[in-house]
Amino acid sequence: MAHSVAAGAPSGDASGIPLRVAVEALAKALFAAFIFFACFAFSDTSPYDAVAIPTILLWLCLGVRLHRGMVPLLALLLLYLAAIVSALLPYLNEEFPVTWTIQLIYLTITCIFFAMFFADDTRARMDLALKAYTASCVFSAALGIVGYLQWLGIEDLFYKYDRASGTFQDPNVFGSFLTLGALYLMHGLLTGTARRPLASLAGLLIIVAGIFLSFSRGSWGGSAVAVILMVGSVYAGSTSVRLRRRIVLLTLATLVLGTIAVIGLLSVDHVHKMFETRAALTQDYDQGETGRFGNQIRGFAMLIERPFGMGPMHWRLVFGLEPHNSYIGSFANGGWLGGAVFIGLVLTTSFVGFRLLARPSPVRAYAQIVWPALLMFFLQAFQIDIEKWRHVYMMLGMVWALEAVRLRAGRPRPGALETPPAAGHRFPGTSGAPRNPRPEAVT
Repeated sequence: MAHSVAAGAPSGDASGIPLRVAVEALAKALFAAFIFFACFAFSDTSPYDAVAIPTILLWLCLGVRLHRGMVPLLALLLLYLAAIVSALLPYLNEEFPVTWTIQLIYLTITCIFFAMFFADDTRARMDLALKAYTASCVFSAALGIVGYLQWLGIEDLFYKYDRASGTFQDPNVFGSFLTLGALYLMHGLLTGTARRPLASLAGLLIIVAGIFLSFSRGSWGGSAVAVILMVGSVYAGSTSVRLRRRIVLLTLATLVLGTIAVIGLLSVDHVHKMFETRAALTQDYDQGETGRFGNQIRGFAMLIERPFGMGPMHWRLVFGLEPHNSYIGSFANGGWLGGAVFIGLVLTTSFVGFRLLARPSPVRAYAQIVWPALLMFFLQAFQIDIEKWRHVYMMLGMVWALEAVRLRAGRPRPGALETPPAAGHRFPGTSGAPRNPRPEAVT
């Protein structure tokens, strides 16, 4: 970890283990549980939230820092919260808007913590988080598949509305949650860094099946965009002809296997019927003056005349359902300022994310995994509300942490990412970890 205990330091227990080492081991275990529990979203509260506070407090005591590269993120988040709280003031006597705002503040705090946490000892911490998250994805996807196939014989367990939902309330959230885990495993297989390729492939197949059986159009499209961006970035960032050939061959093989798997699933009658229904560009609830799109058109016209918006969570009081568009929702919840800041946050993060992919740096391999997944959520925000999705705040913090490391690392020579590091090489943000930019696949 970031700290080592000097020889002769006083022991913290009878076995002679220094106190800080023992505390850091506990902190790592708590953090791994923190990330893994992100998949438990049966309700508004989950084990994720129970572990979040002690994990954050413990790591704050151990020492995490706010680096210069994170200042834009901090400023935008605080300004967004200021807009939301200002819009809330006329409705402080209403329980639901107040609760929603408090939850938003809490999620923002987790985002800032993630940015601070991953900016130091980056390689070890990113590997730990991505492994825990991917294990969470495999676990939830497996339950979603079991639920969809009704192997347990329990009504609505792990599936909703005849769609796989895993450990989530909403199949749409379930499908999108799995994308980062899929990208992590695919990256290891493409670059040849997976320690156990067969285990990684098995985990990937489970996750992809979960995404498909969620029958979420946003998850399907978003995952496709994320995979294309990740594969294209790895290909473009490599100077090795052998690696590029491997990427092309594995991508083609994956497309063939994926097509065969989809055809096999579609041979099941109820899967085929659900696919036909969900593959349509619009659903019944999208159309008409009181449908999702009709409400958005009418609501946007109303928001033009309301500089302070409708107040947090008041859109549903006017139209009877959520806006299903986080960009419109930000204007409704936080007024013109809230909407403008939200769009500014998305655009600024997008600039940072694409720059992380384009410029060689010690952390570009991690950016190739995390940024495409976060971009998928930014795109999905046009057709769903992502403000309360816990994992989005984790990815947002990750991207800005990688940017902070990139700024401190300077500009390495072109092709440095594909060259094996010299023994013992160090780079800023890793506290002495070997400079191995390619994360290992889950074991």
